[in-house]
Parts: sequence; C-alpha cells; structure tokens
Amino acid sequence: MTPDRWIVTIAGIGLVAFIIWFFWLKRSTGARATETSGGYQEAMILVKGGYTPDTIVVRSGRPVRLNFRREETASCSDKVIFPDFQKSADLPTGETVAVELMPKEPGEFGFSCPMGMFRGRLVVE
Repeated sequence: MTPDRWIVTIAGIGLVAFIIWFFWLKRSTGARATETSGGYQEAMILVKGGYTPDTIVVRSGRPVRLNFRREETASCSDKVIFPDFQKSADLPTGETVAVELMPKEPGEFGFSCPMGMFRGRLVVE
C-alpha cells in the first residue's frame, strides 16, 4: 500500500472509532433533578439535536417529572419512549411536555426517540 492509502485508512478507522464512542459509548455525569415544593424531582430537557442534558440523576422512591421542550422539527424527535416504565409522550414543537415517573428501585433506565437516534439515561440512586 502507498503512504497516502495508509493515511486515508488510518483516518477512516479513527473516524469510525470516534462515531462509535460519540453515539454509543460516551457517558456524561448527568444533571441532578431539583426538588420542588410539590414533592417532585424535576428536570427540564431540551430536545434539539439530542437531549440536553442527556443524563438525569434522581433518588428512588420519589416521583419524577421530566419536562421535555422540543425546539426542532425533525420527525425522529417527535416522541420520547421510556421502555422500562412503559411510558411514552408526544413532543410537539415549541411546547413543554411533562412526563411523570415513579422509580421504585435504583438503576439506570434509558429513554430515546422511536428510532433510537436520540438517547438519554435516568440514573436512580
């Protein structure tokens, strides 16, 4: 192989490794949900090219309210699914939609768009 082919091959492998890390392996520390006077643990999640923040940390045994605000028109982001809680919600553009959950045990629970392109985690301590 010529040197230019080696460079292109190595760059391609590096790019594939970066994409795998960015979309499937990257872990953020997360944002802790705030306690409200109503007893809920609450967090605001912006839906724009993904979920921001994509990791929410809560305590078990207390109700959780996740407020999703969608600021884009991509069809994949029009719904959020919580398979471990058997819940889902439609997310109209420009509106805030609350999803209420009751995590009874510690663990990590994923949520995503219907196609799985946008992913998030609910970390229950």
